Amino acid sequence: MLTIKFSRRGKKNQPFFRIVVLEKSKDPVGDFLEDLGFLNPLTKKNSLKVDRIKYWISQGAQPSGSVHNLLVKEGVIKADKVKVTKIHKKKTEQQPKTKEMKKVKEVKEVKEEEIKKKPQDKS
Repeated sequence: MLTIKFSRRGKKNQPFFRIVVLEKSKDPVGDFLEDLGFLNPLTKKNSLKVDRIKYWISQGAQPSGSVHNLLVKEGVIKADKVKVTKIHKKKTEQQPKTKEMKKVKEVKEVKEEEIKKKPQDKS
């Protein structure tokens, strides 16, 4: 299956992206079928070959989430933007632990308050 992806170029801390068509399983840095434009996120400049992008989409190429949102923003395709952010498993696993830790702290605080009150009641 063909996809339209970003291929990162540029120096460290100076990203520059090419928009390329390639097989989904291939590395975007290596071989690609065609260069469809570029995006410079630092200067917000981009150049898109609109006719070639529409051609590849008509041939069945699927744009990645970020490329899809760029094409919608530039008016190349008419669709809603898609959510691209991924939630990592580690973060989702940590959230319940933090909630459990808060509960444990609350229970400890309640017990400490009860212990402090008990000596006052006896005297």
